[in-house]
Amino acid sequence: MQIQNSGLFQRIQKVIGKLDILEIPKERILVLQSLIDFIQDKKDAHVNINLNFICTHNSRRSHLTQIWAQTMAAYFKIENVFCYSGGTEATALFPKVIDVLSTIGFEITNLTEGNNPVYSIKLSDDLHPIISFSKTYDNPFNPKANFAAIMTCGHADENCPFIPGAEKRIPLTFEDPKAFDNTPLQTEKYLERSVQIATELSYVFSKIQ
Repeated sequence: MQIQNSGLFQRIQKVIGKLDILEIPKERILVLQSLIDFIQDKKDAHVNINLNFICTHNSRRSHLTQIWAQTMAAYFKIENVFCYSGGTEATALFPKVIDVLSTIGFEITNLTEGNNPVYSIKLSDDLHPIISFSKTYDNPFNPKANFAAIMTCGHADENCPFIPGAEKRIPLTFEDPKAFDNTPLQTEKYLERSVQIATELSYVFSKIQ
């Protein structure tokens, strides 16, 4: 993928430049089309594009998808994109996610301590940081209406059939890297999941006209 002059930190741009959208399986392309259509329709209507990425615990996949979606919107210069995340319950943002994002080049500041820390995640000197912490999908921090609910894990998709206020519900599930916690493969698998998410969302935003 060609590196764009997006204003993102150089390390992040280099990671994006190495992504290969040709590796995305055809069946995933079909799944991603629903998200492309939602974003394109909102852009054409000149209204805000609100995306709420939802998983059970709002600890891993929903944060990675939120952060990469916001990053890809900036990379491809798609304006008025606002990305959120939430769970069917609140836990904490898992530390390995922070480690992986730091390795990629995001500048992360721990704003609060405790059982559910709040982080500032910067992707550029010019853009507002993403504020990340674990919360439910209907937390006041998240939109109440006019958003797409993007279900990033099968459990949440199956057990939460109705998301109040969602304009559109999009199942976009990913395998949970949690399965490799406390194993020698943990870092590798979290990076692998991050790359998959980044690749698929780069494809999504590259298709917006």
